[in-house]
Amino acid sequence: MDIVLQTSNLSKNYSGIRALNNLNIALPSGKIIGLLGPNGSGKTTLIKLIAGLLTPTEGSIEVCGVPVGPETKSMISYLPDRVYFNQSQTVEQLLNYFQDFYADFDRQRAVSMLSMLRIPMNVKFKTLSKGAREKVQLALVMSRRAKLYLLDEPIAGVDPAARDFILHTIVTNYDPTATVLISTHLIADVEPVLDEFLFINMGQIICLGSVDDMRDKTGKTLDELFREVFKCLPSL
Repeated sequence: MDIVLQTSNLSKNYSGIRALNNLNIALPSGKIIGLLGPNGSGKTTLIKLIAGLLTPTEGSIEVCGVPVGPETKSMISYLPDRVYFNQSQTVEQLLNYFQDFYADFDRQRAVSMLSMLRIPMNVKFKTLSKGAREKVQLALVMSRRAKLYLLDEPIAGVDPAARDFILHTIVTNYDPTATVLISTHLIADVEPVLDEFLFINMGQIICLGSVDDMRDKTGKTLDELFREVFKCLPSL
């Protein structure tokens, strides 16, 4: 099985404070993986480092064997935890932007998803509800033919029906040879789609593995294991 993401002794400091501490991770292709931990555990920092938005203090990151940099931008499709679009643009203008900017953007796939959502192309992004904005962003991100999808809190702040649609979109709209890394606090909601999990706390990976294997060995759901592990650990 190919390794899509590899980190070696990865650390990140902010003004002398250690946000990530000596992470060594190898994520295989064809998996949906949950990056799970309490607030301040280092999830968003790790995702931004992988996306090339931050520079490591120490260590290295490779995507498909290539050090993170300009070349890996075409391999990664990133959904941040906040809106980054020009909100005065229409949905169609956002599609045009993605088509111009990303060579791997599948416009027809995006149009099909947005049609299913009954989101008209001529409406301005800022006029949409929060749930609709989340769906538009996800439809655009998942319509790229990337090797690694980084999704930071993709189901936060939307209703349960919207969560179901978003998770279905993730499962059905990524290349089976690609990897999806999802950061979320809503573990019970996302658990049914996960193949593997990483528990992170205070910048260190404290537990990882196959979700199915974990359930077989412990008899617990991932949500139950998370609550058990993190109720005993300090957090930032």
